[in-house]
Amino acid sequence: MSFSTYSDFRTAVSNWVDVSDLTSAQLDDLITVAEARVYNEVRHRSMESALSLTITSGVAAIPSDYIDLKHAYINAAKVQWLDRKSPEWIYRNYPVRSGANTPGYIAREGSNFIFAPYPANNSVLGIYYAKPVALSSALSALFTAYPSLFLFATNAEVEGFLGRANRFQLWDAKYGQMRDLVNSELADENNSGSNLAVTAE
Repeated sequence: MSFSTYSDFRTAVSNWVDVSDLTSAQLDDLITVAEARVYNEVRHRSMESALSLTITSGVAAIPSDYIDLKHAYINAAKVQWLDRKSPEWIYRNYPVRSGANTPGYIAREGSNFIFAPYPANNSVLGIYYAKPVALSSALSALFTAYPSLFLFATNAEVEGFLGRANRFQLWDAKYGQMRDLVNSELADENNSGSNLAVTAE
């Protein structure tokens, strides 16, 4: 199955499930809800984006399309890996919020990343998962690779909204199977060639 436009996708949903009780606007809304679910639950290499930030006054602004952090490090003569912590952990363990250190920890706080120890104006590089633009604007690489993922998610949303429980369960189960398949690609990639192993520094 392939859809070359958003309109094609809307038509396909109408062909797969009975949408006669929905307005056009409701169908678009349910597609948006399904799309948000996919991007919340799926992590795929096509969603990876380069992270390149500058720390200023102890923080770095989170990209507007940010979903989740894959990894990050301080770009210095010797790369310093950043381990994820909670903001509470950072404030409890590094209460002095001044200085010019090379941090080893990163946390999300609101629309910023914070660091510990309190950092100099370092550069932060890495990879994060970015939310693609809305399907109604452009078809994402994830959509192109796995259109059934979005179709099953949308069908589940439609059936759930219309109160058709049995049909909802069918499509939700099919979506879950496809979601797990797509997510497993990351694990398969990480284990390809040779297994990941813990090594002594």
